[in-house]
Amino acid sequence: MIRVATIPLQRTLSAGIQQAQQRLADTQLQLNSGKKANDLAGLGIDAGRTLSARSLRSAQDAQSSSAKRLGTTLSLYDANISNIDESAAGLRQKLMTVIGTGQTAGLQGAIEGAFDQFRAALNATDGSNPLFAGAQTDATPFKPQTLSATIGLTPATAFSNDDVRASARIGDGVDMTYGVGARELGSGILSAFQTLAGAGTIGDTLSPGQIDALKTALGQIDSALPQVRAINAENGRKQTEAETLATRGEERSNLLTSLISDAEDADYGEIAMQLTQQQTVLKASYSVFTQLSDLSLTQYLR
Repeated sequence: MIRVATIPLQRTLSAGIQQAQQRLADTQLQLNSGKKANDLAGLGIDAGRTLSARSLRSAQDAQSSSAKRLGTTLSLYDANISNIDESAAGLRQKLMTVIGTGQTAGLQGAIEGAFDQFRAALNATDGSNPLFAGAQTDATPFKPQTLSATIGLTPATAFSNDDVRASARIGDGVDMTYGVGARELGSGILSAFQTLAGAGTIGDTLSPGQIDALKTALGQIDSALPQVRAINAENGRKQTEAETLATRGEERSNLLTSLISDAEDADYGEIAMQLTQQQTVLKASYSVFTQLSDLSLTQYLR
């Protein structure tokens, strides 16, 4: 006896429809999210490589960010050291002119103005802490407030910084030590200001002692400026290195981002094609199921 039954076939078609619906839903989810999978497990063999690339990119981004911050700090060092250089060089030129011509007009103001610039640069901050203080961030690196207050001071009493230097990780295995102390930077020029302060207030005419003081101060500035410029040159070298490593880090981060994108990001063209195919398959499944549902034993017997 032949048995006629449509229910098993309907169940088979129903299971196929559910699978087609699930595939269509997954494809629509890829279209909405732009990702091949919702989690790493869905990436299959690419999961390990993607996870490793993500970890490397995070480390690279952190190092690049550190290099950029360091570059900004080194730029502040450069600006203030350059101010000291320029103000000392300007004062040197003024002293040479006065010694050569004997015309003292504006000399006292030039000396005091140069001192104020010198003090402001040595006590400059990065927005929160003094630049030239080392680890002594709660103290003013250069203590004298006026030109006359420098008389009788030693470097130990005029400066409050220490020799501690900061360090930053700016690349794979690259730690850069940076920083400049106020004493290291300013001791030579301080000697020139002390000499000028000891000469007293300079009026319309120079006394023999004041002329000698100007000449001594001129020599002290000449001796100090090479040290100031050498410090700034070393700071500039580190600034260039930090900028180079920051740029290199961004390039590596972009490369890793590209690798991650290749593994994770969906191909919209391929998705559109799959979506069309899956919609067609699902419509065909609906049509077959509908036709099967209309069958009955009565139709078969006829």
